Amino acid sequence: MPDDAWRSEGAARDAAEERSLLAHPPVPPDATASYGDHPDQVVDFYAPHPGPAEGPVPLVVLLHGGAWRAPYDRRHLSPFAALLARRGFAVANVEYRRGRPLPEPGGTAPAGRWPETFDDVAAACDALPELAAAALPAADPGRTVLAGHSAGGHLALWAAARHVLPADSPWHIRRPPALRGVVALAPIADFRTAEELGVCSGAAGQLLGGPGQFEARLPYADPVALLPTGIATTVVQGRLDTEVPCEVALAFADAAARAGELPGLTLLDGTGHYPLIDPSSDASATAAEEIAQLAW
Repeated sequence: MPDDAWRSEGAARDAAEERSLLAHPPVPPDATASYGDHPDQVVDFYAPHPGPAEGPVPLVVLLHGGAWRAPYDRRHLSPFAALLARRGFAVANVEYRRGRPLPEPGGTAPAGRWPETFDDVAAACDALPELAAAALPAADPGRTVLAGHSAGGHLALWAAARHVLPADSPWHIRRPPALRGVVALAPIADFRTAEELGVCSGAAGQLLGGPGQFEARLPYADPVALLPTGIATTVVQGRLDTEVPCEVALAFADAAARAGELPGLTLLDGTGHYPLIDPSSDASATAAEEIAQLAW
C-alpha cells in the first residue's frame, strides 16, 4: 500500500479508536487528594473492587496522555483506572499541568510546560506514598508500578529514571524510586525519533520549549538519555499506531539494549494507539496483564 494511502487509512482508524475510547463516560474516583495548590495538582484514587480477601494489594500509578496538551486530562484514563481496580489493584490516576490553551479560537494548545509539567509529576510521585496510605488503605506502596499512555508513557519512564537525572536537575533523587517497575503504553520514549516523525505535531519539541531549548533540555527529559535505569521496564505498542508510531518504541528499545538493558517489548498486531487503554478492547487486557506481571 502506498505511504499516503497507509497514512490515510491509519488516521481514519485512529480516529475511530479514539471515538471508541472517549465514548466511555469518565468513572468517578473513590477519593481525590491534592499534592499542591494548583487545581491540576490532584490525584484520583480507585479502590480495588471487590476489596482484597487478605493482605494489601499492589498500587498502580497512572499518568495520562494527550501530548501534554491542556484539552486532555485524566478523565479519559479513568475507565482504564476502573478496569485495573476491578482486577484487584489499588489505582492512583495523576493529574498534572499541561500546555496552556491559546487564546485565539481554533488554536492548537502547546504541548506541556517547562518546568511545571515535570515539577508536578515529581511532586506527585514524592507525595503518593502518604496520600495513598490515607486514601487507599488496601494499597501496598512497596508494590508500586508506574504506568502511562502516550505522553503519559514518557512521563512514567521519566519518573522511574529520576535517580539518573543530571545532578543539577531539580528533580534528581539520590536513590532509585521504590518501584516494581514501569509499563509504558505507546510511549513518546525517544524525543529525537519522535521529532523526526512529527509525532503529535512536534509535541516533544514544544514540551522542551522549542528549537532553542531542545538539545539543552534533552538530558533532563528524554528517556533515552536516562539509560540505564536499573528499573524493570515494559513497553506495549500497537503495530498499527500512527499517532506514536512503532519506530519510537523500537528506538527506545535499541537505546536500552546499547545501554546494557533489555526492556520488555510487546508489539500488538492489528492495534493502533487508543485500544491500549480502551476497556472494551482486548489490547487493554494485555496492558493490564503486563502491569500484573510486574506488580504481583
